[in-house]
This record gives sequence, structure tokens and C-alpha cells, in this order.
Amino acid sequence: MKFSVSSSELLRQLQVAGGAISNNPVLPILEDFLFRIENNVLTIVATDMESTIVKQVDVTSDANGSIAIPGKILLETLKALPQQPITFNVNPETKGVEITSAYGKYKLSGEDGDDFPDITQPDFGDDIKFSSEILLDGINKTLFATSHDELRLAMNGVFFKVEKNSLTLVATDAHKLVKCAFSNVESKQRASFIIPKKSLNLLKAALSADEPVAMMVNETNAFFSFNNTTLICRLIDARYPDYNAVIPLNNPNMLVVSRQDFLSSLKRLSIYASKTSNKVTLSLNEGSLTLSSRDLDFSNEATEQMPCEYTGEPLDIAFNVKFLMEMLSVLDCQEVQLKMSTSNKAGILVPGDLDESEDTLMLLMPVMLND
Repeated sequence: MKFSVSSSELLRQLQVAGGAISNNPVLPILEDFLFRIENNVLTIVATDMESTIVKQVDVTSDANGSIAIPGKILLETLKALPQQPITFNVNPETKGVEITSAYGKYKLSGEDGDDFPDITQPDFGDDIKFSSEILLDGINKTLFATSHDELRLAMNGVFFKVEKNSLTLVATDAHKLVKCAFSNVESKQRASFIIPKKSLNLLKAALSADEPVAMMVNETNAFFSFNNTTLICRLIDARYPDYNAVIPLNNPNMLVVSRQDFLSSLKRLSIYASKTSNKVTLSLNEGSLTLSSRDLDFSNEATEQMPCEYTGEPLDIAFNVKFLMEMLSVLDCQEVQLKMSTSNKAGILVPGDLDESEDTLMLLMPVMLND
């Protein structure tokens, strides 16, 4: 089997697919890319048995066939080559692979493509359709809020809820929660499932802006199809907590402030905050916001005041400054609203600029004022 392809195009596709290859695979062959040629189309498969990426590239070939090629050495070879046509010559008997470029020849040992694990094939019939911008926006705003606690399996991913013409993404680690709802979605089915963080990071890396995405879900897997790419991810088999139950409904105290100014102030105050609690205190009065942080162990302390709009009773409330900065960093609005009730109940952060097709809500649990 012999085929020719652009080195830069192949490298671009392999770099995306390579994210699915694990550093410690359960099977040695999972260190490889599966190359399958059929009718001058090269299908590239990479998997760790939890996440799978399938890419397709047009090539010029003399026969159909398959071969598994070691991923690391192939990627390093292509990175070292300038843009040019390259030719792969595969010996079907020995599984040897010879790569020919304008500079010379490179030989490596492949493996039988038939030994590569079978990949679950999607059937994109009754699927869910939306733009990549929606998916990227939802992933960017929720992924940071997932938990790293392996004992809380459900919280190790992002919860997807699909209803008729709407998509909701939720992530929480029990300290913070993000909920993003999008209305401009085309769907004929209802479904709810949890997608792991690694799969969403792969999806984020593979997606381009402003391209249509088709998604289908079965009992065990979610399938995303876009631009000659398919990503298959095994779902987390767990029950997601009732996130609506923890969102406080009565929040009479509301702060309206410039998002960028608020974020900049928090970045400065975080330098002086205790490395144990990461606490920043917000002291709120009508038209006044005072932010303060301190580290008693090193006698470090910082205080800033900034203009704002505040309606409600005077209130002192403290948050983890790192969590608050993460939330503000993923928003893209000019102003934010922080809604609160008391110093020991969660604060609700929402964009100040309303978008009819998107509803974003971020919840952050407070920390003790005196600790």
C-alpha cells in the first residue's frame, strides 16, 4: 500500500487526533495512530478507549488498506519536516513503513491495523445540531468549574441537558457552579448526560469557530461530528446532583461593576491574600465597594476601593479570590452583576449585558469572614 499526502496537512490533523493518545495506554497498540485508506481518503484514528478522535484527509493512494503507526515518532518526524509532499510505502507482510521526503527516507515498524480496537460507529440520524460557537462558549464557561475529586465521579465532567431547541451545560465542584443555557439549538430529542473533562478539552482543541456541529448520544457514548472530524467520548455513568436546588432565589442585594476593573483589582489583592484561604472580603455600601485581603502569617495586607452601583443593605461577604477571578475571566461582558442575600449564602454572578439566546449563571459559595 502506497499513498502521498501533504506533510503540513497530515501534521495538522495528527496533532488534533494525538490528544486522544494516553501516556500510559492500556494496550501497546494504543500508542499508535490507525491509518485506514479507502478510495483515496485517509482515515486517522486515535483513542485511549475513553475518548476517540477520527479525522479524514484526502490522499493519493494505489490501494486500500490499514496500518497502525507509532504516534510519537511519526509526529516528531513531521514536525521536523518543512511543508512538502511525502509518500508512505507500507509493506503488508512485514508491516514496515517507509516515509519518503525530499530530504531522504525514514523507516519505522508499524503494526497490523486489524489489531487496533474496534471503534464505536455513530449513526447520525436523529441528532442535535448547533454552531461550534455555542459549544466553545459553553465549554469555556463551564470546564474550569468541574471537580478534581475522583470520589465525586459525576462532578468530574460537564452535565449536558438537551431539550427541544435548547441546550444547557452545568459544572460544579460543590464550591462553585456554572450553568449556561442556549436557545438557538436544533433538536428533536431530549437527553441528559455527563461528558468527562478530557473529552471536552479534546473537543475544544479540535473545533474551529463558526462551523456546524452534529451531536448524537446513546446509552454509553456521545458523538460529535464536524468538518471531517468525529469525536467519540464515553459518558460518565453517574447521577448528576440537583443543581437547581442550591441556587438561591431571593437575592435582594445587588452589585453592578465593571468586569475588567473588578478582575484587575482582584488580581492585585490576590497577591496579599492568605495562601491557605485565598480570601478576599467585599464590603458593600450604597455606591461603594471596598475590597480587602490579608495574610496574617506574613503581615501582608491590601485594600482597594472602586466605583460601583450597589442596591441593598450594607453587607460584608468574603469569597475565594481565585474562584472569583476564574469566573470573571471566562465572561466576555462589559459589566457583571453580583447578587447576594447574606454573608453566609451563595453569591450569584451574571453578565450585565443580556443575550436573548444565552443565559449564564455562576454561583460561588462564600468563605467565613472571621477565620
